[in-house]
Amino acid sequence: MIPTEDEVSRSVEGDVPTAGNANAMPGPAPTNIFLMIDSLQTGGSERQFVALSRALDRKQFRVSLGCIQAKGAFLNGMDVESFRLGGSLYGFQSWKTRMRLSRRLREQQIAIAHSFDFYTNLTLGPAARLAGVPAVIGSQRQLGDLLTPMQARAQAMMFRWCDAVVCNSDAASKRLIAQGLPERKIAVIRNGLAPEGFAPAAPALPRRPGCVRVGMIARMNSASKNHSLLLRAAARIKARASQVEFVLVGDGPLRPNLEREAASLGLGDCVHFLGDRHDIPAILASLDVTALPSESESLSNAVIESMAAGVPVVASLVGGNPELLSEERGTLVPAGDESSLAEAILRLVENEAMRIQMGQSCRRFALEHFTIEKMRQQHERLYRRLLAGKEIRPTE
Repeated sequence: MIPTEDEVSRSVEGDVPTAGNANAMPGPAPTNIFLMIDSLQTGGSERQFVALSRALDRKQFRVSLGCIQAKGAFLNGMDVESFRLGGSLYGFQSWKTRMRLSRRLREQQIAIAHSFDFYTNLTLGPAARLAGVPAVIGSQRQLGDLLTPMQARAQAMMFRWCDAVVCNSDAASKRLIAQGLPERKIAVIRNGLAPEGFAPAAPALPRRPGCVRVGMIARMNSASKNHSLLLRAAARIKARASQVEFVLVGDGPLRPNLEREAASLGLGDCVHFLGDRHDIPAILASLDVTALPSESESLSNAVIESMAAGVPVVASLVGGNPELLSEERGTLVPAGDESSLAEAILRLVENEAMRIQMGQSCRRFALEHFTIEKMRQQHERLYRRLLAGKEIRPTE
């Protein structure tokens, strides 16, 4: 197993003057850090980007933010500068944008440049190297199995230029090692939830006596999420359990086809499409089971959010899902297996005691492993370690 940043040596930690020491010298100025993501839409990586940018200790780090596409609900209240590529990663406009980004990094005297996804790995990485940024960090927040061969080769080359690559699961890190990236460059830092993700919430949907709700929370922009598989499983379940409803949270270009498919399967009023929602804790408080039948996952925010809310999960046996779920906390089923998915959900629909036991176990596990505070500490430790290796002294 790849060591997490909790297990990395803390030898770079220094003595911190106490607040009560009137003779203590003022500490160094905060280290300038630049975080960049493709867009601020309502996805898992975007949520983690926002959470980390807000959580970083401002006494240690002065945070600047960038994106490629200035769109998405998470833009609200965020100071983010856009660096558009012009429709291609490799065209003239994209290289012109990298030059502009490089100048901005120099102007801001950025010491750490950290990209969060595929498109920013290939945008920020070259710009940061050109600008002479001391510490350049990439991210692998998906497994990478959905990339084209050309995309995979381009990203692998960029990762070799990075000082470190953050993965949010062991599954993602193992794929990078198999592709030839040195293990010493990889830091496994798992996703974290803000305190409100663990707080009790009033149900967004009124509870109906005797009705069990099964939900899926995922953007409808990729067939790999397998919404269609869940709908077909729902038709099987409906034939055997009348008091069950299905709630699909998320939006995207696939939604109209999914709505038509639900109607053609005769699901009628037992399937509800809620679109994009920003009250996920309240949605989860309305659910009894969460399903995630996707073909590819690194470390799913939807699964972690469900666990934090005490909602048991049925998910595909792919990627990092086994790092989250076990027999005590949920059920893993073969990817693409409609029958197994239906049976696993039905087992929970019909067994309230099992749902309660799994939900309690889920919540305990999430509280122990997936807080924003834990994620913040691990990122800050990585940043300090990299700068220490460059003989640049950040604020301790």
